[in-house]
Amino acid sequence: MHDLELQIKNIALSSTKNSCIVTRCLLNCVLNNLLNYNQTTMKTKFLVIPIFCLLSVSALAQDVTVTDEELTKYATAMDSINEMSAEVKEMITELVKNNKEVTATRYNEISKIIADEARLAEAKATPEEITFVKELALKRDSATVKINQAVQTLAKDYVGAATFNKVRKALGTDTALKAKYDALMSELAKDNPGS
Repeated sequence: MHDLELQIKNIALSSTKNSCIVTRCLLNCVLNNLLNYNQTTMKTKFLVIPIFCLLSVSALAQDVTVTDEELTKYATAMDSINEMSAEVKEMITELVKNNKEVTATRYNEISKIIADEARLAEAKATPEEITFVKELALKRDSATVKINQAVQTLAKDYVGAATFNKVRKALGTDTALKAKYDALMSELAKDNPGS
């Protein structure tokens, strides 16, 4: 049993050094030893195996360091995407507001049921209203495709795909980084249209 304790300590030390390969090897070694124990040590197996799972997860969940430059590039890219989305929303709002045949309320009502002929008939939607809503949907969809292309281009060419994903994942787990990101986004948003 003394060997088992030494192996557990080794695993804990290696996981703090972020040595995934060594940790995996040690885990395999310890698990093999556990499997060779006789029936009287079954209780030990059930207590020790969850510990190894936790150590393995912590070893694999290595600390991710995001530099200020990476965070700034990511924030700049996301701000650009937010600006594009706001422009599309503003465009749709203006088109609805300037339309003489379809009010904003009527547009909102019809746009929710545009694909359902029976509900359109029930709502007594006119051909003009249906045409207007469908045309706006096409414009919105076209703009959405352009935004998605911009996201991919910014992620790949400006930030770097690996960095983009690294920062995005880190923002989900690192509260200090998230606070820094939120502050950057607030600062960048000051020059956005409509702010």
